[in-house]
Amino acid sequence: MSTDTNEPVLPQGAGYGVVVGIGLFFSAFMLVLTAVQARYTGFSPKSSEEFNSASRSVKPGLIASGIVSAWTWAATLLQSSAVAYKYGISGPWWYGAGATVQVLLFAQLAAKLKMNAPRAHTWLEIVAARWGTFAHLVFMFFGLATNVIVSSMLILGGSATVTSLTGMNTIAACFLIPLGVSIYVVVGGMRATLLCDYTHTTVLFIIIFIFIFTVYSTSPKIGSISAMHDLLAKASAEAPVSGNAHGSYLTIRSKNGLIFGVINVIGNFATVFQDQAYWQRAIASRPASCVKAYLLGGLAWFAIPFMFSTTLGLSAVALRGDPAMRTLSPADISAGLPAPAAAAALLGQGGAATLLVLLFLAVTSATSAELIAVSSILTFDVYKKYINSDATESQILRVSHAMVACFAIVMGLLGLIFFYIGISMGWLYEFMGVVLGSAVVPIALCVCWKKANKWGCIIGSLAGFFAGLIAWLVTTSSLNGGSLTVTTTGGDLEMLAGNLASIGVGGIIAMVSSIFWPEDFNFDITRAINQPATLVEKPSGSPKSASVDMDEKEKRDSLSAEVMSIRLPEDNELDPAKLQKAFRFAAWSSIILLVVMLLIIPLPLFFAQTVFGKRGLAAWVVIGIIWAFASALTVILYPLYESRRELAMIIRGLVKDVFAPGSGKYEEAGSSISNA
Repeated sequence: MSTDTNEPVLPQGAGYGVVVGIGLFFSAFMLVLTAVQARYTGFSPKSSEEFNSASRSVKPGLIASGIVSAWTWAATLLQSSAVAYKYGISGPWWYGAGATVQVLLFAQLAAKLKMNAPRAHTWLEIVAARWGTFAHLVFMFFGLATNVIVSSMLILGGSATVTSLTGMNTIAACFLIPLGVSIYVVVGGMRATLLCDYTHTTVLFIIIFIFIFTVYSTSPKIGSISAMHDLLAKASAEAPVSGNAHGSYLTIRSKNGLIFGVINVIGNFATVFQDQAYWQRAIASRPASCVKAYLLGGLAWFAIPFMFSTTLGLSAVALRGDPAMRTLSPADISAGLPAPAAAAALLGQGGAATLLVLLFLAVTSATSAELIAVSSILTFDVYKKYINSDATESQILRVSHAMVACFAIVMGLLGLIFFYIGISMGWLYEFMGVVLGSAVVPIALCVCWKKANKWGCIIGSLAGFFAGLIAWLVTTSSLNGGSLTVTTTGGDLEMLAGNLASIGVGGIIAMVSSIFWPEDFNFDITRAINQPATLVEKPSGSPKSASVDMDEKEKRDSLSAEVMSIRLPEDNELDPAKLQKAFRFAAWSSIILLVVMLLIIPLPLFFAQTVFGKRGLAAWVVIGIIWAFASALTVILYPLYESRRELAMIIRGLVKDVFAPGSGKYEEAGSSISNA
């Protein structure tokens, strides 16, 4: 292919149109939905509890949709396709399975959260209540570092693709992408984020199906599974894949694919267990169904990277040499550009525009999750804990809004910094486990196990952090003759060493110390977090001035409002026996699924050195398509079904307002908050 095909497929105006136009459209759409919600339901984002945790009342279908959306990063679409381009069919499996098991296992933490800290706003509040200020600050570092790395990947992946397809200025892309998102998050809070997640997920699945049926059914360039097989076999013969069985793209036996799989598993444990965005969804969910939501969300999400990369990632290999196919350099592959190149080669400008919209929706939905997550940490774990412990409801809400806006600007700056120092999304994706993996086991032990040793978990997290960095740098130096550059530090073996050292040292120190020097923590302490306080009346004869009496009245009013805001509408669902049963179900089901996805399915194919024939590839792709349809039904139709009563209530209110203006406004029947 001639080099001019590396020029942007779309004009700059298309990039600005998508980033600004669609971004503002969704902002306006979410503002309307938020207004409708406030008028026709019992929930108002003017409450800090509703803003930060959606009143802890969200049903499992919408939570599952939110999990799928929050876990669908730019890397989900771009990095998965890049590993498919490099390693063949093993790449999509190791990406999908290696990032699904963490969400499935998180179902256990969600159940324990409801058991041990049902009123917490963040996971860091549990750390502070159990282990004190020093531990709180240490783990806050890991929590915010997770949000920084995830946010940087989102902006890097999004801006790289927008620039590649349209030539849009990278600086503008870095700042404009989070702009529109911050508008509706500031106005609508957590529930607006979840509603946005639902709409984005719906469009995302529709576009993925367009690409699937184009590649495997209608495209004149490929058009069938059989043709895909022939093209991949030809590519394998012309340029065998190092480390793959027979150099084939059609095998799970891929040494480098397996290495990536291990890195992927470790790194994503860090970004799930330490990202407030996932705890936020557990907090927002109803206790009775939080486990169900995470299991459904994890299984539904798997289909997105698996089928997207099996479609466009493999298409980028199959179309090598096609006149319309962009020539991909190692830097392009690291930036995640095989998927955009394949989309443009298959469908021209229409394919490029469709992928641009898809990526923009994925980036913005995950961005909204990060904005509300960081806002919660900065509000409750910094402002309320260390700056103003007596903050009123209105003060908390103002700070939450301000933190969303501030972090939107920070996200743009992060993307810009990494872009200018030459760090790509792919490099950052493999690096995240090196610096974050050490805290995974200590955090899980803190929430779940009363015997977890405080100092063992703290020392394990810090020691694992430094061990990961040292192992990564020493391995890089020894394998590359002392050369430490962005390229050499991004190697598979170098990253693998850092990831293994980080999670291994942190986990071993935390576990060993807890076994030999166990604590006997009483989780009643964490269950009391944000427990509604009992207001004690002062004797009427107390010698206080009128001004002091007025201050006391204001404090009581403020406290009363806060008590109402954190009263759980589902206290009757917090039965310990039921929650313990849910935890056991989460434990068994998530562990079984982990064994199936990481051991039973891939390893026999790996050791057998199986190279798929046409029937084998057909079965592989068809099963993926069926899984994708089941996932779409789960996160698109199921939320509508479970919210049918609430939707009917909103429609009735709208109809009343049309025929009798003002009569449709929601009026609360009692003192309790209705569930939505």
